[in-house]
Amino acid sequence: MKALVMFYSTYGHTWQIAEAVKEGIHEVTQDVTLKRIPELLSDSVLKALRALEFQKKMEHIPVVSMEELADYDLLFFGSPTRFGNMIGQMRMFLDSTGPLWSKNALTGKVGSCFTSSGTQHGGQESTILSMYNTLIHHGMIVVGLPYSFTGQSRMDEITGCSPYGTSTISGPSGERMPSENELNGARFQGKFAARIAKRIFE
Repeated sequence: MKALVMFYSTYGHTWQIAEAVKEGIHEVTQDVTLKRIPELLSDSVLKALRALEFQKKMEHIPVVSMEELADYDLLFFGSPTRFGNMIGQMRMFLDSTGPLWSKNALTGKVGSCFTSSGTQHGGQESTILSMYNTLIHHGMIVVGLPYSFTGQSRMDEITGCSPYGTSTISGPSGERMPSENELNGARFQGKFAARIAKRIFE
């Protein structure tokens, strides 16, 4: 069973969640790859957004191609929230998967998603659901974050995560990095989805 975790991250929050998802998958299979969604913005725009520094830090992570998705059994997609929806880079990447859809190349594969947002009510759930729409059209088996991960029901701290998938809250200025509870949710989701994929593909 082969797994791919792909993500776009502007300031590093979604990247941290992706790394934790990979850790969870790694408990089930050694064959897990981490890749970045292609960038659409120029360096000058990224600099104006104060995001260029973070993009440079991720240059060692290879960029995913649309064609290679068919080579994996488990696919994780991670995107920051933009106005309650996935970021444009992820939308463009998913829109490019039409050739795979026309060949049913992703049908029956396991898919799961995660996100980050600036505020508690910044659209974490709607962003994940917006990604699931595409996965369902591809005929993928969608896996979320079950309530057996009890961390999503905590009331003693502000935290992301929902039954739709792992999320983190970055704060209005991006000052908050994922909490240990949110990272644990990502690890749980990665392991949970990987166990399902393993039952199907091994």
